[in-house]
Amino acid sequence: MTADPYQPWIERWRLTADGAAFTTAWGSHLLPVRHDGEAAMLKIAVGEEERRGALLMTWWAGEGAAKVLAQEGDALLMERLDGPRSLAAMAGDGRDDEATSILCATAAGLHAPRGRPAPDSLVPMDRWFQSLWPAEAAHGGTFAKAAAAARPLLAQPREIVVLHGDYHHDNVLDGGKRGWLVIDPKGVLGERGFEFANLFRNPTGAIALTPGRMQRQAAIVSREANLDPTRLLQWILAYAGLGAAWSLESGHDAQPGLDVAEIAAAELAV
Repeated sequence: MTADPYQPWIERWRLTADGAAFTTAWGSHLLPVRHDGEAAMLKIAVGEEERRGALLMTWWAGEGAAKVLAQEGDALLMERLDGPRSLAAMAGDGRDDEATSILCATAAGLHAPRGRPAPDSLVPMDRWFQSLWPAEAAHGGTFAKAAAAARPLLAQPREIVVLHGDYHHDNVLDGGKRGWLVIDPKGVLGERGFEFANLFRNPTGAIALTPGRMQRQAAIVSREANLDPTRLLQWILAYAGLGAAWSLESGHDAQPGLDVAEIAAAELAV
C-alpha cells in the first residue's frame, strides 16, 4: 500500500478530505470526505475479510446498510452515518431493552429477501466456525460445551440467509432520516438466528455479564426476531466459544467470551 492510501481514490472519485483519517482495529484505513458536496466515508480495506465486507455492502445497495457510492478493488466509498444516537450508549444508559429491540428490527430489514443472487464471496457457516475445534481439542471445558452446541446447529441449519457476521451495537449506526443502518459486515452465509448471538457479548463485557441481562435480552430477541428460545441460547453458547477461540488466536483475553458462554450453558441446563 502506498504511503498515502487515500490519494489515488481522492483523485479518481473527485473527493475532498473532510476530517482526520483513522485506522480500525482490523487495519483498514478510513477518511471522512465530501463527495459531490455530501458527507461520505472512504475506506481502504486491508485483508480479505474487509474486502468481502465491501462486496456485501455493495450487494445490500443501501437497504438496511450505509449506501455504497463507489467500490473498486480495496476501496469503498459510502455515505457517512454521523447521527447523534448510539445503541451502545443507549444500552449503557438504562435503555438496553430499547437498543435490543432496535437491533432486532434492523436485522429484519437486513435479512429480507433481495431478489438477486447473493455474493459468491460469502463464507459458509461451517468454515466460519473452524477456529472452535482446535480450541476444544486443546482446552476442553467451556470450549467443549460450545462445540457440542455448535455441531448440531451447523449440521441442520434453518432459515439460511445472508448474514452481517459481526452484528452488534457499534456496527449499527444512526442514519438520521434513513434510520439505523449497518456498516462493517464480514459476509457470512448461514442460519438467521446466528446473527443475534453476538449481541450477548456486547456492547461491553460489563453490560454483557450483568446478572439477569442474558435472560432478559434473550426473551426480547426470541419474541421480536421470532426465534426459538432454546436454539437462540445454543447459538449464544456456540458463538461465545468461537469468539473466545478467536481471542486466543489473536493473543487477547478469552475469559469474557468464556464467561458469556457459561451463562448460556447454565440457562440451557435449566
